[in-house]
Amino acid sequence: MEIPYTVSTRPDTGLWNAKVGIWLFLASEVMLFGALFSAYIFLRLDAPLGMWPHGVLNVPVGTMNTAILIMSSVTVVLAWAALKMRRYRAYWWYMLATISCGVIFLVVKLGYEWPQKYNHFGAYIKPEELGKYEQYLGNERRAEKGMEPRLEITGHLHSQNAKEYEVALDPVNADPNNPSMDRPHFFPLPVTDKIATIEKEDVERATMFLPTHSAYFASYFTITGLHGMHVLGGVIVFIYMWLPVSKKVYQRNPEHLANRVEVSGLFWHFVDLIWIFVFPLFYLL
Repeated sequence: MEIPYTVSTRPDTGLWNAKVGIWLFLASEVMLFGALFSAYIFLRLDAPLGMWPHGVLNVPVGTMNTAILIMSSVTVVLAWAALKMRRYRAYWWYMLATISCGVIFLVVKLGYEWPQKYNHFGAYIKPEELGKYEQYLGNERRAEKGMEPRLEITGHLHSQNAKEYEVALDPVNADPNNPSMDRPHFFPLPVTDKIATIEKEDVERATMFLPTHSAYFASYFTITGLHGMHVLGGVIVFIYMWLPVSKKVYQRNPEHLANRVEVSGLFWHFVDLIWIFVFPLFYLL
């Protein structure tokens, strides 16, 4: 028994079954990510002054990953066009390029960006103790300029004991009165050799840059993690369509394989579109 409308269009919608299904699925995905982005925006708007991290992500790496995903959207369209022109060998290479872009994106995200957060440390100072750490915060100058205060001292955790943390400072805390530290840098600055001693009794909360650090990182890991799962799912589907089993489908009915690639490509374009929202919200704003 053959399933109808896998290649031919339905008389009621003018679409074949899988295309109807993927648009319904993408509608549910819009609601999912729309809710997450809305929650992120409201959390940010309601955050107290000085409590929302800025400029903590690697913008060049995020820019590179954005370019990689855009390139993969182009190559998946070229793969579909090659099938339409009955050029299976060209399709094979374009699909390999799409898979490679997806894998590179995941390796950069999971193997480079996320581990950096696990090694970075931040300590929020109690409001009544901020003056004690003025040399690392520079809040007097910021108050004169009408800027929001710094409440957190960040860097790499050098050592700790029962009473204090020793932190190798980020440049923003090592030289807080430098005007160039008032705005995030496009190219991230390395941790300095300057060590700050922070008494634990003066700390409101301290953690690595994990979801427990703040609403910002909770949102970051939730949204980018869910997006990464979508990228992984797309890569797995593309690998299946790239393996020799796809040639059997092509030889039986080239249009059937082209339709499968088109549906998968629509999902992939949606995944890329989500990243276009993620990149400015988390990396640039």
